[in-house]
Amino acid sequence: MKTIAIGALNVGNDAPLTVISGPCQLESLDQGLEIGATLKSLCEKAGAQYIFKASYDKANRTSASGKRGMGIEQGLDALSQIRSKLDVPVLTDVHEAAHCQMAAEAVDVLQIPAFLCRQTDLLLAAGKTGAAVNVKKGQFLAPWDMDHVVAKIESTGNDRILLTERGVSFGYNALVADMRSLPQMMKTGYPVVMDATHSVQQPGGLGGASGGQREFAPVMARAAVSLGVAAVFIETHPAPDMAPSDGPNMIPLDEMDALIETLMAFDTLAKAHPIRL
Repeated sequence: MKTIAIGALNVGNDAPLTVISGPCQLESLDQGLEIGATLKSLCEKAGAQYIFKASYDKANRTSASGKRGMGIEQGLDALSQIRSKLDVPVLTDVHEAAHCQMAAEAVDVLQIPAFLCRQTDLLLAAGKTGAAVNVKKGQFLAPWDMDHVVAKIESTGNDRILLTERGVSFGYNALVADMRSLPQMMKTGYPVVMDATHSVQQPGGLGGASGGQREFAPVMARAAVSLGVAAVFIETHPAPDMAPSDGPNMIPLDEMDALIETLMAFDTLAKAHPIRL
């Protein structure tokens, strides 16, 4: 099993759980600092590792009227400040190869959205930055197909790779998460992440926006962590119903304390008795 150094953290399937969490879309520097400081404190109290997550640009909104975020220059500046002021690693999405180098100078982890996980030029550009690269498995891919994604990034000389499960398409406007995909992707040796909030998303379910079933996000997180994953990805917001994107599947910030404590209990048990396939 590979352990990936990200900032001061060591992220791996046999290392203490890493919580990747923050708002879907970064709305302001102050908001990011407030949410990040809260989550850092909760993770430290529970014994979890923490990576702040937010997107400077949501380029894959359901409709053209959807808010996209702060934009690359202002957004990356804010993410860089969050990294330095809170002293935490930061993750953000990249949608274009041309953005990768700029983003890698501001954050620690470049995330490849699920829709783009087979975009060779994007994967190569992300890999060439030397930053850690978290790839979300496409809703259309089998877990063993991620071997080809890994090979593309490895071809750049970068082996700082994380693989994320976020569910697969299940008819229209619905996803289903197959927990078998987590140990299957662990066979690559790379850290595996469970995206607990996007796996309960209902893509395009509200017509001009995505819906979701946030009440099931903690269920997904608990199930995945009990298998011994490296990290869990959870989007959160102080008032999800007021968030500009993915509100229906984000967990309220005031519910994160109890959830992180619970996940660490599952993680301790899982890591003491690892699954062998």
